[in-house]
Amino acid sequence: MAVAAATTTQAAQRPMTKEERKVILASSLGTVFEWYDFYLYGSLAAIIANQFFSAFDVTTRNVFALLAFAAGFLVRPFGALVFGRIGDLVGRKYTFLITILIMGVSTFMVGLLPSYAQIGWIAPVVLIILRMLQGLALGGEYGGAAVYVAEHAPPGRRGFYTSWIQTTATVGLLLSLMVILALRVFMGEAGFTTGEGWPIAGWRIPFLLSVVLLGISVWIRLQLNESPAFQKMKDEGTRSKAPLTEAFGQWRNAKVVIFALLGLVAGQAVVWYTGQFYALFFMQSILKVDLFTANVLVAWSLILGTGGFILFGWWSDIIGRKPIILGGCLIAAITFFPLFQALTNVVSPKLSAALDNVKVQVVADPAVCGSVFDPVGIRTFTEPCDIARVALARAAVKYELVPGPAGTPPRVTFNGKDVPISTGTPAAAAVPAAGTTAATPARPAVSALNANIAGLNRAAIDAGYPQGAVLATATAPARPGDPSIVKVDGFFSALFNWQALKAILILTIMVLYVTAVYGPIAAALVEFFPTRIRYTAMSLPYHIGNGWFGGFLPPTAFAMVAATGDIFYGLWYPVVIALMTFVIGLLFVPETKDRDIFTYEGERR
Repeated sequence: MAVAAATTTQAAQRPMTKEERKVILASSLGTVFEWYDFYLYGSLAAIIANQFFSAFDVTTRNVFALLAFAAGFLVRPFGALVFGRIGDLVGRKYTFLITILIMGVSTFMVGLLPSYAQIGWIAPVVLIILRMLQGLALGGEYGGAAVYVAEHAPPGRRGFYTSWIQTTATVGLLLSLMVILALRVFMGEAGFTTGEGWPIAGWRIPFLLSVVLLGISVWIRLQLNESPAFQKMKDEGTRSKAPLTEAFGQWRNAKVVIFALLGLVAGQAVVWYTGQFYALFFMQSILKVDLFTANVLVAWSLILGTGGFILFGWWSDIIGRKPIILGGCLIAAITFFPLFQALTNVVSPKLSAALDNVKVQVVADPAVCGSVFDPVGIRTFTEPCDIARVALARAAVKYELVPGPAGTPPRVTFNGKDVPISTGTPAAAAVPAAGTTAATPARPAVSALNANIAGLNRAAIDAGYPQGAVLATATAPARPGDPSIVKVDGFFSALFNWQALKAILILTIMVLYVTAVYGPIAAALVEFFPTRIRYTAMSLPYHIGNGWFGGFLPPTAFAMVAATGDIFYGLWYPVVIALMTFVIGLLFVPETKDRDIFTYEGERR
C-alpha cells in the first residue's frame, strides 16, 4: 500500500511527457472542432430558418429551425450507444477517428447545401439528416476523447489531464462566436446573411472552413497509438463480448449509470447550459440586448473564465471529484436567482425598475384561461386570455393572473389602466379544411396575437418599460432598443464600457460555476466504470444529461416564463435539478479520485 501511494505521488509530481502532451492536444483539438461544428448551427439558427424553412411563416420557420437544432441533442445518446460499443470492442483511437470524420463531412455539407428556394423540400430534409449525423458523431466523440486521455494519464493526475478535454466545449462555442462576429463585421450584415456584394453568403463560410480543421485533426489523430488500458485488456483477451448488455443489462453496472446520471451529470448539465446558453438567450430574448452585444459579452466571459476548467480539474486530483462538482451545483442553485436579477439590473436598468414599479394584471374568468406552456413553440392560442398572456411574455412584461367574475371578458391592466385585448376570430381555427381531418392553421389567432403584442408593447412603454424590451413580435425583429440597454460597438470597446464590464463580471461568475461542475466530470465518469465497458457506460449518462437535461433547458425555461408571467421563473428548472443532483450525489455517489482504473472491475455482485 505504501509503495503504491509513493508511486502515485511520484507520478503526480513528474512533468507531463511529450507523448502525453500529444495525446491531450490531439484529443482536445478534435473535440474543439466537433463542438465548433455543433454550435455553429445554434448560433446561426435564425439565418438557417430563413434559408431552409422559407415556405413557412416566420414563427413556424423559427420553430422548425429550433427543432432541427434539437434533433442533434435527441440523437446524442444513441451515438453514445453505437460508438461506445464500437470503442469497447474495436478500440478508442479508431472509434473517434470515425466520429470526427462524420462530424466534419456533415458540417461541410451544410455549407454547400442549396436553400429551400433552390431545391424545395429536399433542403430541410437533408439539413435535418446532417444535423442528426452531427449529433450521433458527438455522442461518440466526447466519451472516446475523455477515456483516451484518462487512460494515458498517470495516477493522481487524471483530473488535470482530462480537464483539457473539458475546455473544448467552451472553446468550440467561443471559436464559433468569434468566427461569426468577425465575418459579420468584415462582410456587413447584408453580405453575411444573403451574400449581397460577395460571391457567397457569409453564413456559409464558417461551415466550409471546418474542412481545414477536420484535416488537421485527422492528421494528428492518425499518429496516435491505442490507449494503454485498452491495449492491455486486448492483449489479455478480457474485452467484453457484449458491452451494451454488460453495461446496462446487469443491475450492478446499470445502477452506477443511473447514479452517475442523476447524482453528477444532470446537475452539471443544467449549471453548464444556464451559465453559457440560457444566459445568452435571456439577454437576447428577454432583456432585448442586440445580438452583437450579447455575443461579445458572453465571449469575454468565456475568455476570462475558461481557465477555471484546468484549475478545478487539477484541484479535484487533490480534494476529490465530488466536493467540487456537488459544491458547484449547490452554489449555483443558491445564487442563480440573485445573479440573473443583478444581470437584469445592469443590462437593462429601466426594465429592472419597471418589473418593480409597473403592476400588470390579466383579469379573467379562470374557466377561459388555459395553460400556455409551450416549450417547442408549436401551439396556437385562440382564447383572448391566453393570447394576452403569451403576448405579455414575448414582450418581457411581468404580469399577474387574477381570477375574474364568471362570464366576464378578460382584460389587461397596467397600473390599474385597462388595455383592450384583440380577440380575433377563434372559431376559424377549429374548422378543418375540406377533405381533411386536421384543422387549418389559425391565421386569425396569429393576427390577434400580433395585434396584442403591438398594443401591449405601446402600453408597456407608456407605463415605463424600455422600448427594446418589448418591441419584438412574431413577424418582425426587435427595433433598436432603449438607450438604457447595454450596447457595445466593437469587441474591445466592451472593456471600456462600465455597464458592459459589470455584465461581463456577472457572466464570468456563472462561467466559473460551469468550470467547477464540468472540469472534473470526465475524470469522475471514467473512474466509475471498468475498462471493458468504460466507453459505452460513461457515454450514455453524459449525453442523456447534457443532451436532454441541458439541451432542452432554454426552450423549457422560456416556456415556464411564458406560462407564469415571471421572467425569472424559468430558473427553477436548473435550480431544482442542481439541488436534486446535490442530494443524490451526496448520498449515493462514491469518491473515485484514488481508484486504479487499470485494475478496477466494477461493483461487486
